[in-house]
Amino acid sequence: MRHLIAILLENEAGALSRVVGLFAQRNYNIETLTVAPTDDPTLSRVTLSTDGDDSKIEQITKHLNRLIEVVKVIDLSEGEHVERELMMIKLRAEGGTRAEIKRSCDIFRGQIVDVTSNSYTVQLAGPSEKLDAFVRAIGKTPILEVVRTGVSGIGRGDKILSL
Repeated sequence: MRHLIAILLENEAGALSRVVGLFAQRNYNIETLTVAPTDDPTLSRVTLSTDGDDSKIEQITKHLNRLIEVVKVIDLSEGEHVERELMMIKLRAEGGTRAEIKRSCDIFRGQIVDVTSNSYTVQLAGPSEKLDAFVRAIGKTPILEVVRTGVSGIGRGDKILSL
């Protein structure tokens, strides 16, 4: 089962590498990883997604909490949460495929952010499933390049990750 783990981490050199190293040492896979400073410049928020059953996630959480730089860890998947991912996808857009790409883009509430004589760059934001569905929907349109940010998530309501 996929889990979304949020970590509040001291914003210092080497802290992120220790978190990633913990996963590597135990042969756990990180599917997506996003990191950015918080409103407090001394802290960063790490959001990562990984696969595993509840006991594996419990072990990951325990190991993360042992790291000195880790301030707090929560599994967002345990409760209601909102998650989003950003994707930019460059597509070959020539002739009749231009209108088809535009229609698909409108249906998925994407934006065409760059246009050249033979390509469109489309930006989409939403759950990972939505982005995957867009890629399937464009069908045989040649994909030139894809960039995805990885999942960011936040708990709904009173569930917060702070000191």
